[in-house]
Amino acid sequence: MHLPPPRGPLSAWLNDRLSGGDGERTIEVAASGPPFADDDLQLALWVAYELQYRGFDEVDPDYQWDPDIIAFRAELERPWIDWLEATCRVRPTDQPVAAQLRALVDADDGPRLAPYLRRHATTEQFRQFVLNRSVYQLKEADPHSFGIPRLDGAAKAALVEIEADEYGGGRPERMHSELFRTTMRWLGLDDSYGSYVPVVPAVTLAVSNVMSLFAVHRRWTAALLGHLAALEMTSTLPNRQYAAGATRLGASQAQARYFTEHVEADAVHEQVAAHDLCGSYVRQHPDAIGDVLFGARCSLAVDNLFAEQLLTEWKVSARYLRRADSAAC
Repeated sequence: MHLPPPRGPLSAWLNDRLSGGDGERTIEVAASGPPFADDDLQLALWVAYELQYRGFDEVDPDYQWDPDIIAFRAELERPWIDWLEATCRVRPTDQPVAAQLRALVDADDGPRLAPYLRRHATTEQFRQFVLNRSVYQLKEADPHSFGIPRLDGAAKAALVEIEADEYGGGRPERMHSELFRTTMRWLGLDDSYGSYVPVVPAVTLAVSNVMSLFAVHRRWTAALLGHLAALEMTSTLPNRQYAAGATRLGASQAQARYFTEHVEADAVHEQVAAHDLCGSYVRQHPDAIGDVLFGARCSLAVDNLFAEQLLTEWKVSARYLRRADSAAC
């Protein structure tokens, strides 16, 4: 994967640094509006985090631990964390953590993206959805796997159980990222890792960046587990609807298998994540319950912003087409 083109001074400085430039950084980090919608900030964060994953073809691997880049990443994270804390912090109750996670999920009333994709989406809209989701889905289990060496006992076993399924149980063709590639090819999309990072909006990058924030910092281990729990607990019904939408648009069983696989697997993962993973972790670390809930709420909030972005774009496009048709008449 190559470095994506910059979208402003922050990502431009980082690209220059990763390309061997040694110029002094004079630009200060400041979000332009809400951090989740700041293209420059989110792209710079995504590039900085990617150094901890696969890196870039033209970038020396030693930049992973470059002190200037690490310091720059910390500055980029500051407005992002401040916004997440202000928006998503949850006050724990006396209930078990699994019950509190269930209450968070049940109370969430985000945009109805999955029902729209099931009943109304055109092939092009479904293609746009899959294109955007590819930024995360092609590395689906990787961020949460950072948590494995930080856990022990029942919590560790639970996370390994979930992640083993995500990686296909040892069968490469069953890896969820590979199943997603089949869906991408059905829609005529480039299924190479990171291919659409240059074109997706900031909020799509934010979906990945909130996971990577929790993944690369040991301080946020509890939030990483809560984030995964929320994903698993909100997966079964939407994926059933995504599968129905894909089938309506002509997908074969194999082309829709990514979605149908999650309907079955995540019905089990939901219980493992809430009870065995988060429940065990909180029993070991009672003071961490607030961060577990925080991570879950971050997952729900950022995913809702992503859904709202797509639905808003599609509504605007529909109004434009209706006006064009009226003018033609």
